[in-house]
Amino acid sequence: MSDWKNYVEELGRQARRASRELAELGGASKTAALKRVAAAIRQQRGNLIEANGADIEAASQAGLAANLVERLKLNEKRVGAMADAVDQIAGQVDPVGQIIEGYVRPNGLRIEKMRVPIGVILFIYESRPNVTSDAAALCLKSGNAIILRGGKEAIHSNLAIAGIFAEALREAKINPAAVQLVESTDRALLPPLLKLDQYIDVVIPRGGESLIRAVVEESTIPVLKHFTGNCHVYVDSHTDAMEKEVREICVNSKTGYPGGAACNAAEKILFHKDAAPHHLVKVCEDLAAKGVEIRGDERARAMYPKAIAADEQDWYTEYLAMKIAIKVVDSEEEAIEHINQYGSHHTDAIVTESLAAAEKFVRGVDSGSVMVNASTRFSDGGEYGLGAEVGISTDKLHARGPMGAMDLTTYKWVVRGDGHIR
Repeated sequence: MSDWKNYVEELGRQARRASRELAELGGASKTAALKRVAAAIRQQRGNLIEANGADIEAASQAGLAANLVERLKLNEKRVGAMADAVDQIAGQVDPVGQIIEGYVRPNGLRIEKMRVPIGVILFIYESRPNVTSDAAALCLKSGNAIILRGGKEAIHSNLAIAGIFAEALREAKINPAAVQLVESTDRALLPPLLKLDQYIDVVIPRGGESLIRAVVEESTIPVLKHFTGNCHVYVDSHTDAMEKEVREICVNSKTGYPGGAACNAAEKILFHKDAAPHHLVKVCEDLAAKGVEIRGDERARAMYPKAIAADEQDWYTEYLAMKIAIKVVDSEEEAIEHINQYGSHHTDAIVTESLAAAEKFVRGVDSGSVMVNASTRFSDGGEYGLGAEVGISTDKLHARGPMGAMDLTTYKWVVRGDGHIR
């Protein structure tokens, strides 16, 4: 295909038309359509796994890293989880039409702030095929049309999943253009796609930092961003009786996903100087036993000499690998300052017995998710009860943290009178 401009404009026109139809659709119709999708995913799991096999073979031949191939893979369990996520989204309360607030003015006018769909969402993402299903289901639930542009690694899987949505929507008498997949992975179509501000309301990129920065630079459409997941665990001074919790939370935060490559995996651990003598060596030994490379500042290396010396760039780096950097701090204030300076405002955790220290951390750390005595790996739409997520925003506008169906809505003011004039 050579005329990308006309191709993407047609995608945009169809999505805009479908979004207007969706805005008038009742919650029961959307729920029924999603139930059809979940059932079809289960029924066609063999076809999905077969299509995914073509992606796995191509990825292996292209020399894709083993941990990325693993993320790409579909099997019976993962297809089942994909269907379960759609079912969970279907069962949620419809966010569209909810009254966020309402009141009556002294002159009798009733003022209401009503939740409504955003409209058309362009979703640009890499790798995992279950993300295709998650994003499409969340947009359908929230009354938005979506244009999906996945990575080349998962093109066969994505085509199969998008086909299931299209068929289910047709059977439910819903415009199938509500869920459209860009059927080419040619990068030449991205610039014209990112200029369709007359049809598309927001772009959500999900992938590596280079992808997201490229989208931000090219787009004339507002972008909801998730640049990096430079997440921290801070071990407070009030942890003398928490050896088990400290060790388990630190290890799970780093190694709870294959290869340490999740965006919510901890990349840094900060130990209060009074906690370090009790916990630092044990945590480092636990991590090393899992194959994690330890880097550390001078004080950390004095306690654990096997650590590699960390430099200034380490504190900014999202490793997305089995690496972690350790630092000893003098106070909770220093920990909070370090996280706000070097972190990515994604997810940060404190381990402490002190309610006061926990409250100070929650108020002081400027991140989308703040964990108290829990692994950073819980920062996830499914774990938050959202069914899934379309992404994890590190922005402050329009949404922050894991974005579910509710976060894919905006609002309008509705004013009801009785012949009122001003």
